Amino acid sequence: MATSEVETDALVPRQATFALLDGPCRESRPHGARLAGALATDRLGVGKYAAGVILPTVNEVRALHERYAPSHEALDLVFTHCEIVCGIAAQLVAQTALPLDADLVRVGALLHDIGVYLLYDQAGRLDHRNYIRHGVLGYEILHEEGFPEPLRRFCSCHTGVGLTRHDIREQKLAIPEADYLAETIEEQLVMYADKFHSKTTPPTFLTADSYAAQVKRFGADKVHAFGLLRARFGEPDLTSVRSRYGHAQA
Repeated sequence: MATSEVETDALVPRQATFALLDGPCRESRPHGARLAGALATDRLGVGKYAAGVILPTVNEVRALHERYAPSHEALDLVFTHCEIVCGIAAQLVAQTALPLDADLVRVGALLHDIGVYLLYDQAGRLDHRNYIRHGVLGYEILHEEGFPEPLRRFCSCHTGVGLTRHDIREQKLAIPEADYLAETIEEQLVMYADKFHSKTTPPTFLTADSYAAQVKRFGADKVHAFGLLRARFGEPDLTSVRSRYGHAQA
């Protein structure tokens, strides 16, 4: 998400007070389900993940959010956003003919903002000034929890339409200098789906046109990158998800 968007003590795991989306973001799979294929990325960024990468269930991902969320309010904001992104991503998966792993997209969408919790202070305030760090913080959480690299990358490589070393140097961003770019098609789709909902106060949905207007301030290259994603994946219909969550559209 853009750095201006809103997007620790761990909580004892508890039952979430809100329902998961129907469909792919609600359905749980047996623990131990595996991804097929060899890890390889072609020029289009179509990723195939190696057998042996075990995906967590939706309930396990939710439990991870509950452990790291410093408050019920933080959990509601962040996990609801991840749930919404998961639903938008599922819609984009359903309308594309590109080869991808829908289960990986689902889990990546539900995990992508886990690092936001580490930006809350003891008073429950979110550190907006350092929000750019939420991706690398999420990567570190998943690393500590033993998650494999393919899942950790959904955290570190979803910010904006990708961050380069040049971006970090020029903008003096407070993250390690590296390229944080979505490479596989699954990573690209989650990053793109994330652009249609913002954790502002109050949370809002964005159309493709409204996000394209926002990203202009980061340069023509970012506008072009978003245009490529838009052409590749199309645009989601936000009507039903807006009705379900009651968030306004910017």
